[in-house]
Amino acid sequence: MRYLLLAGALASVAACGGGSRGATGAISEACLDSDRRDASVALCSCVQQVANQSLSGSDQARVVGFFANPQLAQDTRQSNRSSDERFWGRYRAFTDLASEICVPVSF
Repeated sequence: MRYLLLAGALASVAACGGGSRGATGAISEACLDSDRRDASVALCSCVQQVANQSLSGSDQARVVGFFANPQLAQDTRQSNRSSDERFWGRYRAFTDLASEICVPVSF
């Protein structure tokens, strides 16, 4: 199943190609607005594509909050609430997949 998701995400990212801002969405915008050194249109667009394939809209909205407040991610990870634990599992699957697909390019 993981490989099927990876193949689907790769196909979506490869097909994206056009537009000066690439794939747009809340995660892409938060990524571009962040002060992270490797943030670029290509990288943030790729991450958004993976999010579109693997996270619901409400999960994506929750992830956007992590860009503005990294402590929120830590609090969610350490939470004992079953809903937070289920979300964290989906979030980790998303970040693992995005890490495999969306490699920052350095020149």
